[in-house]
Amino acid sequence: MLSFESDYTTGAHPRILERLMETNLEPVTGYGTDRFCESAREKIRKACGCDKAQVEFIVGGTQTNMVVISTMLRDFEGVVAAQTGHVAAHEAGAIEHAGSKVLTIPQTEGKIDAGVLSGFIEDFYADDNHEHMVFPGMVYISHPTEYGTLYTKAELMKLSAVCRRYEIPLFLDGARLGYGLMSRDTDVTLPDIAKYCDVFYIGGTKVGALCGEAVVFTHNNEPPHFVNAIKKRGALLAKGRLLGVQFDTLFTDDLYFEISRHAIDMTEKLKEILQQKGLPFFLNSPTNQQFVVVENRKMKQLAEKVRFGFWEKKDDHHTVIRFAASWSTTEEDLAQLKSILDEIYPDAVPEAAPEVTPAQNTPAPGIWPGTSGQKVPAESTAGNGNQSDALEKWVRG
Repeated sequence: MLSFESDYTTGAHPRILERLMETNLEPVTGYGTDRFCESAREKIRKACGCDKAQVEFIVGGTQTNMVVISTMLRDFEGVVAAQTGHVAAHEAGAIEHAGSKVLTIPQTEGKIDAGVLSGFIEDFYADDNHEHMVFPGMVYISHPTEYGTLYTKAELMKLSAVCRRYEIPLFLDGARLGYGLMSRDTDVTLPDIAKYCDVFYIGGTKVGALCGEAVVFTHNNEPPHFVNAIKKRGALLAKGRLLGVQFDTLFTDDLYFEISRHAIDMTEKLKEILQQKGLPFFLNSPTNQQFVVVENRKMKQLAEKVRFGFWEKKDDHHTVIRFAASWSTTEEDLAQLKSILDEIYPDAVPEAAPEVTPAQNTPAPGIWPGTSGQKVPAESTAGNGNQSDALEKWVRG
């Protein structure tokens, strides 16, 4: 069956499989101490523009979030996240199971606004009873977000400034980081993320690897005995080479960026197909996840031939569903989807292509009304170069 269900439904890029076969019978040391892991670390440091970054490999995204958060927080602290953040909504309570509380705050299209974050922390310390409450000890964001939306460089700078003001780390979940970096509507680079975040991870599972995430600590701030903590939490592979070989391959000859760019190219064509069928977009996503509103009757017809992701119930007669392209999506996949949609929507009237200012993430024409929530205040969005320069000075100041 044709699948646009998610970006981890296929195996691994052929170059990774070839490299795994080439190195298969070479004996190496375990637990991430092998030459492949070390080579991958060096290549990641170079790509991040951060020579002293500390890089570790963990098997999956939920494990990574749980290990990083639980080792960096003190026992009286919790992690601040958007209400829609992955750690708050789709990790089966893994953070709480490890002993930390997720402190949720309002979001705008999946993103945390620096003003809202600052207000939340200020209100916490203004409460005379805060010693009896869970302290905000870390801020968690994802890029792309659960809605496929992206932070601008200016927004990252502002969030970083708030975190540094209160001396708490900013942690960026990069499960789909490649697709965010290669989006046509972004001004954020990997060195930018390394500069403004205290810890982040580069997702492999959803971007061409069989499994694995690369955690990057950017300010010599890796928790003591971090490998011990990974193992204690059941997330350390004895055959660490499996992760090292994969990331070493992904960061050779820009493969990670090349396949991520391919996914974005396929997504742009996917958006055109959905627009031609007159399907309203739930919001405007500049990355590989596309959300549309469909009638429940049509959804059942579509489900007979295509796998897609359920997102949420819109009303009694409509549902929001997700189509996800990936590094492995082909032109043939898109042609097949178009043929199926032509059968289901034979008389569709094409909608106008969304027009949106990427930095502001404002709702676009054709987006389902009333779903994009509160707009980000103008002062929290990216502006012209002069604004970015001023923000840069503010963060450094």
